[in-house]
Amino acid sequence: MGMDYYNILKVNRNATLEDLKKSYRRLARTWHPDKNPTGGAEAEAKFKQITEAYEVLSDPEKRAIYDRYGEEGLKGMPPPGSQSRTSTAAGPSGPNNFQYNPSDPDDFFTEFMASNKPYSFDQERTRSQSRSHWTSARNNRGDSSSASQKESSTSTSQLEKPPPVEKTLICTLEELHNGTKRKMKITRNVGKPDGKVEIETEILPVEVLPGWKKGTKITFPNKGDKLYGQLPQDLTFIIDVKPHDVYILEGNNLVVNQEIPLVDALAGTTIHLKTLDGRNLPIKVEEVVRPGHEIMIQNEGWPIRKEPGKKGTLKIKFDVTFPTRLSSSQRAAIRQIMGG
Repeated sequence: MGMDYYNILKVNRNATLEDLKKSYRRLARTWHPDKNPTGGAEAEAKFKQITEAYEVLSDPEKRAIYDRYGEEGLKGMPPPGSQSRTSTAAGPSGPNNFQYNPSDPDDFFTEFMASNKPYSFDQERTRSQSRSHWTSARNNRGDSSSASQKESSTSTSQLEKPPPVEKTLICTLEELHNGTKRKMKITRNVGKPDGKVEIETEILPVEVLPGWKKGTKITFPNKGDKLYGQLPQDLTFIIDVKPHDVYILEGNNLVVNQEIPLVDALAGTTIHLKTLDGRNLPIKVEEVVRPGHEIMIQNEGWPIRKEPGKKGTLKIKFDVTFPTRLSSSQRAAIRQIMGG
């Protein structure tokens, strides 16, 4: 059947261009390999699908062909169920003179962000940066027109692009769990032709998305130092996290080390946790708790970026505190109750 571009972009079949832009911007920001460093091949494949879906649906001609003939007709593939395709037709259900080849997703995204300036701070990548593996793969397929286009774009400037300036952005576990917006005051060195260096200050809006973790990077193109004779540096914020009093993050799981007294371990209790999004979470402990006992609560862990609305597991690990001394009457009572 081919790909369902509408489903990939999470829009309905009547979506306007503005609907498509909003959805593409949101999904591409989530799945772009720069923003999803731990996603690997899955993130790259998803990002490629999202870009291809937007490229088709945002073009009236491609969208009309896709709506009528599907992906097979659009790309000149044999229709489902046929054995092969002739050199002149895509089969009885497809157009006979149209063949669409998807663009390089990284190039397409850069151009999209450049034409949507209010949002370009987050993901726009300068044309002079080294290209991704998508580019080399595409060039290996013999796409000479795009290869020559790239040559002309990189030859416009012989200036060197220095590596990005990296700054640490420390967040609380609550901020990373819930998402937050920060205004970061930054300074940069600007080199002048006469050799002098001026200091510029700027306030940058940084949006931290729910479920980000330590090591996530947010890049602001061309917001680093501007040294004379070089292209401006990018500025990259790298997320770090403050230790939390209650919760420890392990993968997508939140872990709590909970001490309870021996009497509660034997007789049962209810513990109350304050969640990272501010709720009171009562947890009934009814079974006998041994030291090292764990309770697992599904969907109360860390937000999973790849699956909106889903969270990891909350793990409560118990340690039992024993009384330091017991009176003789307490000992006798315990023996009687425990049947010793």
